[in-house]
Parts: sequence; structure tokens; C-alpha cells
Amino acid sequence: MNSDFIKYQAQTSPYPLGMEVSHAKGSYIYDTNAKKYLDFVAGVSACTLGHQHPRVNQAIKDQLDKYSHVMVYGEYSQSPAVEYCKLMASLLPEPLNKTYLVNSGTEAIEGALKLAKRVTGRSQLISCHNAYHGNTMGSMSVMGFEERKQAYRPLLPDIDFITFNNEADLEKITTRTAGILLETIQGGAGFIEPHNDFLKKVRQRCTEVGAMLILDEIQPGFGRTGKLFGFQNYDMVPDILVMGKGMGGGMPVGAFTASSEMMDLLSHSPKLGHITTFGGHPVIASACLATLQELVETNLMQEALDKEKLFRSLLVHPLIEEIRGKGLMLAAMTKDANITNEVILRCQEKGLILFWLLFEGCAIRITPPLTISEDEIREGCAIIKEVMDEVSLLH
Repeated sequence: MNSDFIKYQAQTSPYPLGMEVSHAKGSYIYDTNAKKYLDFVAGVSACTLGHQHPRVNQAIKDQLDKYSHVMVYGEYSQSPAVEYCKLMASLLPEPLNKTYLVNSGTEAIEGALKLAKRVTGRSQLISCHNAYHGNTMGSMSVMGFEERKQAYRPLLPDIDFITFNNEADLEKITTRTAGILLETIQGGAGFIEPHNDFLKKVRQRCTEVGAMLILDEIQPGFGRTGKLFGFQNYDMVPDILVMGKGMGGGMPVGAFTASSEMMDLLSHSPKLGHITTFGGHPVIASACLATLQELVETNLMQEALDKEKLFRSLLVHPLIEEIRGKGLMLAAMTKDANITNEVILRCQEKGLILFWLLFEGCAIRITPPLTISEDEIREGCAIIKEVMDEVSLLH
């Protein structure tokens, strides 16, 4: 591991993986020793089209030759951002027709929480136990995992939590509630899907009491579940849609979308209700536009469901108790976090990149680029089973 990496760059954990990256292409990352690694993580669901996708790269290069940052967000009309928001509106159900571009998923969550308060004039926010929505102070306030946030209290007041898929908890959503924030599929908790029309029932409850339903699509979004956004699998529409990660084809970005009527409230009383210097950056927006166009113009989204079937057919092993998730947002569950750790670390040694989930220690993250081929899926699954055979001998 590069000692300067540890000495000069702030870390997020005591034990970073520390691979020294040389370059990346398609479904592979190469280290400085010329070893190649098949990528089953895609930058934690961010590299939707794999690494160095030619359409995304060309869009970035073309925009760099025109102009980069010229003005804070929302003042000048810059065609990459305008075209992106226009295309997004054409692909989303009404009334989701106006988008605010920001720099990251957590900033998009912050904007969405503010918008819910602005629309309703209420203060209470509701989230889920074991939810993860980002790591800034507002987003951390609605994180449903006390261990990760107790050192940073006090956080936002008037926050309550429900259990995902628990219909009885919906009574907590009342006329005091500004908004309820849900991951369409819970990520850090273990890729837990909604069951028994849970999202539709939340939608109905929010409509009854006038609360805003905010859906966090930062992980499920952009084709990973077979639809552009995960909520499109569940026959309901949120009031506010939050996106990020896979949106930029590997570039840093986030956004939140709502109706024009709601979004326009951020421009007055008070004005500058949400502001950002670099949101809508023309180079980033060009990457987003190219990524979205590629998803819409190809069969990659539909193919995600076929690739899911292939993963499920191949990943049959005594150490795998179940595979959770949908499309190419999958988690292979073992019975023990120590087994999961061993599998992930040994797979990296053998040239396969897997990763963890935030709160569920038994889960092995499998979120490859949507562009991954069937042969690459077979190659990676063979490594997983080979490693699991080795680990089985130790347990």
C-alpha cells in the first residue's frame, strides 16, 4: 500500500483496501503491478456504463473544448444541464417534471428535506431504521443507525423512524409530518425490497395527511433494477425523487426532482432556498446526459433482469443462504460476517472486486456495471465459488 496514501489522504476506516489503481476499462480495473480485477462493484453502483465508456468520455471531452464552470447554478442557461433536465422530465411520470442538479447524493437529500419543509410548512421528518441517505448533518439525522451518528449529536430535531415494510408504523405519518424519506430498496440494511405494496400504502398515507413522500433512488436508480428508477416497479409515484451515484457514469453528481409548482418555491420567500456553486456543472451534466441517452437508447436496463437470473443460477453454494435485491443490485448473504469478510478479501486477491454493505455485515455486495457481459458474470461467479470452497474448509 502506498504510504503517502495513508499519510496525506484522510481515511474513512482503519483498514482501507489500498489498491493502487493504474487504469480502468470496461468491467476491469488494473493496478500498478499490471494485475487486472473484474469489477463487481462499479464504484458502489456509480459506474453504470463501466469504466471509460466511449460515449461518456467523448461527451466530457467535447464539453471541455467549449466551456467548463462559468457561473453559479441557476443563473445562466447551459445546454448540457438544460437538455438533461428536459430528457429526464420526458422519462418520468407526472408531476415529476423539474430537476435541481447538485454535486452529490447527500446534497440532493438535503435539498429534498428542505423542499418538503418548504412545501408543507411542517417540521417533522420520518425515515426508516437502518436507512442510509448520506453523511452530511441533515442526511445523517435521518440515518437509522445510531452507532454511526451518536458522536455527532445534536443533529436535526423532530425526526422519527419506522421499520421498512411495517404497515402498522404508517400511523406515525400524521398532519405534523413534512415528509417521509424512504429508500426504494433499502441499501445499507441489506438490499431489502418493499413487500405487500408497502410503497403504495405509504403513498396513500402521505396523500391522506398531506405529507411529502421522498424516495431515495441513489442506489436503485439508472437502470439497475430493470427500470430507469426502482419505484417504477411498484406502481406508485413519489412527490420528490432523489438521485445520484449511477447518474453521472462515474462523475460526481446528484439531483432531486419534483413538480414545477413545488420546485419553484425554492426561488422565493425566501429566494435562494437552495444554492450550489458547482451544481449543474456543464462537464458533469454532459456525462449525465450521455449516460442517460445510452440507457434509453439500448437494452441495458431490460438486460439487467436477465443478468440477475444468470447470477442467481450461478451463485448456488452452501455458504450462500439467499440472494437479495433486484436486477444488478444484489447481495449474496452468508450466515456470518467473518465469512463475508474472508470471501471479499480472498476474491480481491484472485482478481475479483466485491464489497460490503454499510450495516448488514453478512452481505456481499454485487453491483457490477450494467454493461457487464454474461461471460464476465460467469468468470466472476466462478471465482466466488472457488473462494467459498476454500473458506468452507476453514469453517
